[in-house]
Amino acid sequence: MSRIIVIGGTGHIGTYLVPALVDQGHDVVSVSRGLAKSYVHNTAWDRVEQVTVDRQEEEKAGTFVEHIVGLKPDIVIDLISFNLASTRPLVEALRGKIEHFLHCSTLWVYGHTAAVPAGEDEPLNPFGEYGIDKAEIEKWLMHEARTTGFPATIFRPGQIVGEGWTPITPLANDKAAVFSKMARGEEIVLPNLGLETVNHVHAADISQLIQRAITNRSVAIGETFNAVSDTALNLRGYAETIFTWFGFEPKIAYVPYEEWMKRQPTPEEAHHSWEHFARSSCLSIEKARRKLGYEPAYSSIAGVKESIAWLIENGKVEKPEAWR
Repeated sequence: MSRIIVIGGTGHIGTYLVPALVDQGHDVVSVSRGLAKSYVHNTAWDRVEQVTVDRQEEEKAGTFVEHIVGLKPDIVIDLISFNLASTRPLVEALRGKIEHFLHCSTLWVYGHTAAVPAGEDEPLNPFGEYGIDKAEIEKWLMHEARTTGFPATIFRPGQIVGEGWTPITPLANDKAAVFSKMARGEEIVLPNLGLETVNHVHAADISQLIQRAITNRSVAIGETFNAVSDTALNLRGYAETIFTWFGFEPKIAYVPYEEWMKRQPTPEEAHHSWEHFARSSCLSIEKARRKLGYEPAYSSIAGVKESIAWLIENGKVEKPEAWR
């Protein structure tokens, strides 16, 4: 078994990934700022080496890379690198010292796509700092993998769901209040015809894909994989399903996009929704199925329902009357 360093190990993906790697017999080190705990309790965490590191501060001081190399990993899984200036020094320091480097990217590298579902070879049209920076990391990492043999694999998660997490809602933002409104049977308003899409993925399924990439290292190195559920949701179908689940007939009104944007409580909320509308992500997982045997355990709507149930259980969303 391998010594695996998970950078950002106590986040949502790490909550599912770290215990799974431990249960497989790996020696796992979780590197984090120490400010958060995993969202779901698992006794496997008792067998995890916890290392507290503030990545931003150590990168400024020039000590982060040395810290990671000093942990003597066989495999490094980087869940929290957001620009090439952060990734590149780490890769340079790890050359010739590790078996596998797995980088967490994002579905936002696609920007808008000409055809859906989008496969990994579709041209990237990123916009916005986050998507552009992640695409730059991807381009450089794949160049290094293919020209120098650096053992890199990239995975692109969708909108993450699962216990402890507020899912991107039918309004294409992360404000859980809309679920309470739906739990009361009140009307919600969607833009246009409500056909913009979001592509959720349960954190446990991202964990599954990473594990399969490690197990199938020979076919995973030098490759990029979409890590999403098997289908995307359009906002209308998403909302209708949740209304029905709550015990109500769907109550949805539609207004032109420009008017819808003006109705939002704050410009920030409107912009967050626009970020998802403008991309309307819908990705293919056929490559991951074919090469890695990836098969999501959760559909988009099943993962969303688990998240909402957790929100209700923890008093963050009202309980529907039909559930009382």
